[in-house]
Amino acid sequence: MAVVIASSLRKEHSGDVLYDGVSFKVERKDRLALAGPNGAGKTTLLRQLAGLVSIDGGELALQRGTRIALHDQRPPAHSPRPLREYVLSGTADLAAVEDELRTLEAAMVAGDHQPSTMRRYSEAQARLEHAGGYDWRDRAAAVVRGLGFTDADLDRPLSTFSGGELTRASLARVLASQPDLLLLDEPTNHLDLEARNWLEEYLHAYPFAVILVSHDRFFLDAVVTRIADLTLRTLTDYVGNYSDYIVQHEERMAALRKAKHEQDEEVARVKMFIDRFRYQATKASQVQSRIKMLEKVVPIEVPPERKKIHFNFPSCGKSGRAVIELKNVRKTYGDLVIFDKLNLHIERGDRIALVGPNGVGKSTLMRMLSGEETPDAGERVDGHHLVMQYFAQDEATRMDPAPTVYETLSSGSPLQMVPMIRNILGGFLFSGDDVYKHVRVLSGGERTRLAVARMLLRPSNTLLLDEPTNHLDLDSKEVLLDALVDYGGTLIFVSHDRYFVERLATKIIEVGNGTALVYPRT
Repeated sequence: MAVVIASSLRKEHSGDVLYDGVSFKVERKDRLALAGPNGAGKTTLLRQLAGLVSIDGGELALQRGTRIALHDQRPPAHSPRPLREYVLSGTADLAAVEDELRTLEAAMVAGDHQPSTMRRYSEAQARLEHAGGYDWRDRAAAVVRGLGFTDADLDRPLSTFSGGELTRASLARVLASQPDLLLLDEPTNHLDLEARNWLEEYLHAYPFAVILVSHDRFFLDAVVTRIADLTLRTLTDYVGNYSDYIVQHEERMAALRKAKHEQDEEVARVKMFIDRFRYQATKASQVQSRIKMLEKVVPIEVPPERKKIHFNFPSCGKSGRAVIELKNVRKTYGDLVIFDKLNLHIERGDRIALVGPNGVGKSTLMRMLSGEETPDAGERVDGHHLVMQYFAQDEATRMDPAPTVYETLSSGSPLQMVPMIRNILGGFLFSGDDVYKHVRVLSGGERTRLAVARMLLRPSNTLLLDEPTNHLDLDSKEVLLDALVDYGGTLIFVSHDRYFVERLATKIIEVGNGTALVYPRT
């Protein structure tokens, strides 16, 4: 039975039509991914399904009693509320049903056997069983552990959590509620490899429908069985995983481009005939016939092909052989020891991926390597001629909100790089008048893309990148990856994107248990 039936959905945004005539059906155990270019309306459609965005046309029908939960890219606010309470707030309806059952049971024990009481008890029991039964608290605890939180984290207030931890908390809250329709917008952001693997298995076993948006190819291939592509304001359904979709979609686009080319040639021939014989009386009927034929032609629309840009970092003098050194470093937060007697030597040309579960100190190590955070004991030593760029996990929130997109990139960029600014912005989905938007009006994802673009224009011989691919679409990831492959300096990065680690790392540093162990990649 269908959980959702959408008929001819329409949505406008600031006078522009995002999509129109979108129709689809979601069955109970579907695993559906929304694909399409940035700005096509994928997140808007998720929010529309969740009832958070109005419908400008068409109809959205939900199976009666359908429970819906959305995990989007906006984490909860910092608050004194502990994680346990926040996660369980997503199951408040189940707690209410359980309370109702206890009340009814007490009434029946006291002698209330009216048909209405028995009916209410039966209906409440059915609702709870449909949502997974009486073990919803245990399920919530399992979800929290699966996403990398510890038992100690359960009593920590949200105000002590990082942005990435808050995003994971939002995901835990949604998964713990086990809705009939699970809506996930970029669920793998801020998950380490272990948590991503857990989430893949969780979604495989999930008993209800899932609709998601993700730019993680490995994750999509492992989880989804259908792709709904939002392109040119309409939706096209593809059966299979993401790799299957790429092949099918490209074949469809090639056929569409061919049909467009043939249509354009035919229209040009007809117009040429009309222009040539317009004033010849003997050809008047034929000219009129062709004019009417042109009026009936529906132009075939083809999405613009995104230009593949290749970019080289601006030149910078070499650093010394020793780039950065940490000697007998100790770092603690209260009673929590992150590193103790840590020794680390970074040499020129190293391409190092920091790996390890969330919370073990990868970002702390990056801040110490960058000099942004000082160790409690020991020392950090810079090598000669070090020119460093550090891309922090919260880089998007550090940007000056006043300048425009273009001004943000032009400020501080070498003069010879200024002609590249437009190309770089295009590679990160800023085109046309987008470049004149002020940073303050950009979304979190747009700010992250802008921060990555700015980094590419600044000269350096050492790059420290903490999760640079969060919020990047697949094409923008390729622009960044290609530039980093050709980067001639020293590279240290944190990424849970398996493709990135495979392509870039020549060494792995495993962070955890108060230390950092270096392994060469073979």
